[in-house]
Amino acid sequence: MTIRPIGERPEEGAAGKRSRLFASRSHGKPPVHGAVRGAKLAALPMAFAGRQAAGLGKRALGRSAGEVNRDIQLRTAQHIFEVLGELKGCAAKLGQLLAIYELALPPEVAEPYRIALGRLQDAAPAMLPPAVHAAMAESLGAQWRANFREFDDRRAAAASLGQVHRAVWHDGRPVAVKVMYPGGRQAVARDLDHLRRISYLATVFLPGADVNAVTEAICASVTGELDYAAEANHQRAFAAAYAGDPDFYVPNVVAQQGDVLISEWIDGTPVPRVVASGTQAERDRVGMLMVRFVTRGWGRHGLLYADPHPGNFRVLPDGRLGVVDFGACCAWPPAGFGDLTLDCCKAIFRGGPGDLAAATRRHGFVENGRAVDSEALYAAITPCGEPLRHNTYRLTTRWLRRQVLRTTNPRLTNVVRQMTMPAYFTPFARSFLTLVGVLGQLETEGPYRDEIVRWVPELSEAFTPETPSEIVSATVDLDTARRRRGGTGKRGLPIG
Repeated sequence: MTIRPIGERPEEGAAGKRSRLFASRSHGKPPVHGAVRGAKLAALPMAFAGRQAAGLGKRALGRSAGEVNRDIQLRTAQHIFEVLGELKGCAAKLGQLLAIYELALPPEVAEPYRIALGRLQDAAPAMLPPAVHAAMAESLGAQWRANFREFDDRRAAAASLGQVHRAVWHDGRPVAVKVMYPGGRQAVARDLDHLRRISYLATVFLPGADVNAVTEAICASVTGELDYAAEANHQRAFAAAYAGDPDFYVPNVVAQQGDVLISEWIDGTPVPRVVASGTQAERDRVGMLMVRFVTRGWGRHGLLYADPHPGNFRVLPDGRLGVVDFGACCAWPPAGFGDLTLDCCKAIFRGGPGDLAAATRRHGFVENGRAVDSEALYAAITPCGEPLRHNTYRLTTRWLRRQVLRTTNPRLTNVVRQMTMPAYFTPFARSFLTLVGVLGQLETEGPYRDEIVRWVPELSEAFTPETPSEIVSATVDLDTARRRRGGTGKRGLPIG
């Protein structure tokens, strides 16, 4: 669950006014009545069908197809996020996923979704004090206030399944108190069932996507993050691994019981603010620190931080990167993952189409008996490794959009869509995609290859050049480099 500080909100027009579609509920709690929530979700596909029908009439009256389609996209996005904004966990995870797949859309088409996503992040209803007190008593007992010297009834930050309050523990430590919404666990379980039923609406955002797989990934993620005891254990493990670290700070867990998790409070500049207004030097430093935290975790400490969303990081006054929210973490890597990464990297950076096809089949990314076009696979996958071919590289949203477009192209001839993904790989895929998305937003430039090999030295074999010219400089002409490597694949897919 990504924590978003209160006040970090996008402006909506010159006046910065909140849309009526996303107004908070007066009692400050998400609706938990199953019939009400079910009816809201059931209305989504009917409304979508109605807009499509109305669009035909508008085109008959002379409005252009592009104008009508844009209007349908905007209204559908607003309606979906209006409803999901009250469902909390489902909406937050869907929003994070769409923040990545939005990159596959042309900027002028993606804008309505970006607006709706921004409104969703600002739309989380705050629990009023009576609801907060009831939730605290449910987990900590009727005398829960005795644990605190001070407790601020106003939320300090919104989380996808609850909210965070600032308090002072009985020993004088400033603490962050994360509390789940009352009835939220049961409501989320119902929401996930409804979400499965309407999952085909995801084609509004990415036509041709494997919506069933996407939906199940969201459901598994949300369900796992309902367990605050597991989250506390993850956070303790990370705090121990990074204790006294000069680059990172993980707040210690103070207490956990039921649906309440209490951690040390940290102050700092949220990374979304660095994305919006940081200098390039700040963007580069923060981005590379995020790469280091994720890579070092699974390369040295056996821990995967699976949710490197910008809202989960703070730049502390002393320059360290503070990290919060450990609900989506796990022990890592599983057996065989080292062989997988080495085999695939060697195939991409030192091998050829046959090597990559053999590696993906050997490690379960191509089903037994399924034919795969090795040339097309190589042409589609190898451009994703471009940042690791250079001493330094600047990741941009434009570059990432090209990779997403290539790998998610809905054409039947898209070889990537013919592949599968082993279940154990899912947490890493989530972590990697989210991290790359943030680096693109930050436009971080840095030595990605060296940073990864530093913490996962076994991968150095994949990047050892057969001749010195194979490692190119940061100023290389990319178009020339692509032509030298073959330009296009067998089916005309662009390499870069």
